[in-house]
Amino acid sequence: MDGVRLFGHIDVHLPAGQWTCVLGRSGVGKSTLLRLIAGLTLAGEFDGDITASDGIALANRISVMAQSDLLLPWLSVLENTVLGARLRGQVPDFDRAENMLIRVGLADHMQKKPNALSGGMRQRTALARTLMEDRPVALLDEPFSALDASTRADMQELAAEVLLGKTVLLVTHDPAEAVRLGHQIMVLTPDAAQPWLTPDMPPIRDQYAPTTVACQAALLAYLREVR
Repeated sequence: MDGVRLFGHIDVHLPAGQWTCVLGRSGVGKSTLLRLIAGLTLAGEFDGDITASDGIALANRISVMAQSDLLLPWLSVLENTVLGARLRGQVPDFDRAENMLIRVGLADHMQKKPNALSGGMRQRTALARTLMEDRPVALLDEPFSALDASTRADMQELAAEVLLGKTVLLVTHDPAEAVRLGHQIMVLTPDAAQPWLTPDMPPIRDQYAPTTVACQAALLAYLREVR
């Protein structure tokens, strides 16, 4: 990328079966890190290794939800939700897809096209499509950013339920979201992936618990200072 360094030497470990939440200033390389793990094309160059602890290639074991919803405008919400199966030449599980859309609050919108949806509805469609994939590794790039606070909390809980036991990387700008969902929290800077101590209780954490509130406040303060 014209000689511009995104980040230097970093060592990131994603514990199997847990959520790792990555935060950092805009442009520091959070989405780039996610794309590297996903094996997606990048404009820059990468020098390093990305491996799984079981020694098996990650290809075909990852589901990805990008910042953009990437919905196909000529397909309905339901058809977009089963797109992965269609692209693989499999028979779509429409019953499961319909149930997933009900759970994300789109029961009355399944036959609508994306241009008839709000931004939050589009994001929930993309989330439903990702959860339908049922892969052992899930990479989520700000998956709840377009949602109001109440819906965001509901979708966080749904994702935590459906992805239970999966290895999840969540890129977020929201310290409260990271503290609520993360087994592990990493703050990405140009020179390091800094671990952040999480409260001594398992996710999903009570967002009003004193230890959760204190962790959120300290993390926000750190993010405002770090360069």
